[in-house]
Amino acid sequence: MDSYTKPAAAAHRLVIQNRETMDVTGVLHVDSFDDEEVILETEQGLLAVRGEDLHIKHLDLEKGELALAGLILELAYSDDKRFRDRGKGLFERLFK
Repeated sequence: MDSYTKPAAAAHRLVIQNRETMDVTGVLHVDSFDDEEVILETEQGLLAVRGEDLHIKHLDLEKGELALAGLILELAYSDDKRFRDRGKGLFERLFK
C-alpha cells in the first residue's frame, strides 16, 4: 500500500472586508497582477479582481491562500477557457 496520498483540494472561500482587504482560499495560480487587476485561477474557475492600488500581501500556493489589499471595485468569475489569454479586456469580455 502506497503511503503517499494526494492532498485534498482546498475549499474556495472569498472574504472581503470594507472593500479594502480580501482573503481567498482555493487559489491554484496567480495568472497576472498589477495595481488595477489581479487574475487568479481558483478551484471554482478564473477570478478577476479589479480595483485601485491593489497589492498582494500574502501568497501561499501550497496552501492555496492569497491576501489582497487595496480598493476593490469589481469581481468576476469565468469558467471559459477562452479567457486564458487574459489581460485588461477580461472585464469587457465578461460583461459584454
